[in-house]
Amino acid sequence: MMKENALRYKFCVVIPTYNNERTVSGVVDDVRKYCPDVIVVNDGSTDSTRALLQRRTDITLIDYARNKGKGHALKLGLRRACEMGFDYAITIDSDGQHFADDIPVFISAIQENPGSLIIGARNLKADGMPGKNTFANKFSNFWFKVETGITLADTQSGYRLYPLGQIASMRFLTPGYEFEVEVIVRMAWRGVDVRNVSVKVLYPEDRVSHFRPFHDFTRISLLNTCLVLGALLYFYPLSLLRKIASSRLWRFVRTQIVENTDSNAKVACAVGFGVFMGIVPIWGYQMIAAVALAQLLRLNKGIVLVASNISVPPMIPFIVYGSLLAGSCLTGAPRPAFSYEYFSIDSVGQNLLGYVVGSLALAVVCGLLAGAVVWCTLQLVRRKRHVGG
Repeated sequence: MMKENALRYKFCVVIPTYNNERTVSGVVDDVRKYCPDVIVVNDGSTDSTRALLQRRTDITLIDYARNKGKGHALKLGLRRACEMGFDYAITIDSDGQHFADDIPVFISAIQENPGSLIIGARNLKADGMPGKNTFANKFSNFWFKVETGITLADTQSGYRLYPLGQIASMRFLTPGYEFEVEVIVRMAWRGVDVRNVSVKVLYPEDRVSHFRPFHDFTRISLLNTCLVLGALLYFYPLSLLRKIASSRLWRFVRTQIVENTDSNAKVACAVGFGVFMGIVPIWGYQMIAAVALAQLLRLNKGIVLVASNISVPPMIPFIVYGSLLAGSCLTGAPRPAFSYEYFSIDSVGQNLLGYVVGSLALAVVCGLLAGAVVWCTLQLVRRKRHVGG
């Protein structure tokens, strides 16, 4: 049944190995009970691993003489899986720490969440888990959340299921253990669903590990520095733009302003007039007056109404202060300090003339400025659309 699922969901297993002569054959045998298509990448082993693998006819072997790092081996294995037409590839370490009977767990997860990147989460509190592994994983989990906003229980496990369609077009920079950090962060940035499933793990005392604590940890730290910069300069700004693009306000802007059939000047007038009406000192009646006057002036009432919402609560202190400041310049009243005591009704009442004069002046300036910005933007956007269309 499991092998039928392997054919149905078009997945293979990729096993990178380096000097694991005692365990690699057993890992391959166990994996083939659940998946007939196994790609083994011999990363320049210097023991008998090469000879053991070359005798096997039931695997696809990628073999080269010089050790180039786990990341390089994984990239070659995943690339070969893509070339062979598989949709998914499960990666499993060759040191015997993972259990092949957890492969169905990954397949069940991908059945429920197609296209996801699935990482096997180990029990970090289990007996036999080395202390350095627990610290390194918590360290990696923290930076992964900083870089993607996603919380995972285990980001360092090599037992994973990759959606190959997402990887095929990507180019990666890292050749060593840090590749497993780079790939999940960059796929998360692409919008791929990254999640954990629980798996078993075994850490025998004689397990062969090629992780070099100082060297590899330094490389991972340098990579995380670059990824944090990438998150701040690329991922989070792009995510914000995507949220704005999917918001109701943006849909209104696109349909009522950009795609509006009115002339650029008329749309700009509607926006400018709406901003003007949102600032003029007739609180409580601004929107009613805006819609009534828009009807009289034959302006788009929807645009005018939305633009008049400039007086939403976060903007009110700035509008009040701007009005009082403009009023002080025009009437000679004392210059107000930017303090919440000037935003009270009593303060406005004491400086009523300055506030009224200043708010009218501010409304005119802001309305003209908003209209000019919209007109220039529409000139540019609509011209591009016309040329492109």
